[in-house]
Amino acid sequence: MSNSSSRLGEIFLHRGDLSKARYWYEQATDKARRSGSPKALSDALGNLGNVCALLQHFEQAEACYREVLEIQRILQDGNAIGETLVNLGNLKIDAGQPEKARGFYLEAIDMLTPLENDRALGILYGNLALQELQLHGPEPAIDAFQSALEFHRKVGNEEGLAATYGQLGKTFLLIGSPQKAEACLNNATEHFTKLGDGPGEAGALRLLADVYLDRGDPVSALRCLERVIQIDQTYRLPQYADDRQRYLSLRQP
Repeated sequence: MSNSSSRLGEIFLHRGDLSKARYWYEQATDKARRSGSPKALSDALGNLGNVCALLQHFEQAEACYREVLEIQRILQDGNAIGETLVNLGNLKIDAGQPEKARGFYLEAIDMLTPLENDRALGILYGNLALQELQLHGPEPAIDAFQSALEFHRKVGNEEGLAATYGQLGKTFLLIGSPQKAEACLNNATEHFTKLGDGPGEAGALRLLADVYLDRGDPVSALRCLERVIQIDQTYRLPQYADDRQRYLSLRQP
């Protein structure tokens, strides 16, 4: 049955065996075609597209997503259409074609906004911001990041808030706005701490240390790096040696 093939695909995906996951999702897709169920075919093709994207088989992934989109338009499933448009945009980013991602993201926004799918819109605006930053610079990216924050706050998406505040803080550093960067990075740190996400907290604190050093405040920078080193040791992060060396250099009179 298609469900058993999909389940096997899911199992191998969780194990990180993408080749076997793709095989079983292909089996699920073939069975769904024979069953004549548009919903089953849409689900199977979506899973197959996701695995192909992870394998960087971009053309096959795009073919899957486009067929999914055709089915979802017939079924008039607005939320699913928006999700697939986002997948296509992300795929273009991963394939090194960010200029082609924007159209998919904007169409997804048009689809999801009237549906008030705030969680999806928060993630979508974050993706759009990264694309804008790559193609058009910091200013349009900042606007999109701020829109993402609004939606993340609405639904209480702590992961989204943490990541977006971190990205926004880094962007403010790029344009030479250290006070705004500090505020964002402090927010990011608080959300990462609440989530228990040590590596994320360390990433924000490294950037905060940069802010304080540029300001001429080595004491605050050292405080950030002390915490970073604790996290490095707890999670055995590969940045430990560099962070420790930076900390020791700052401590030297």
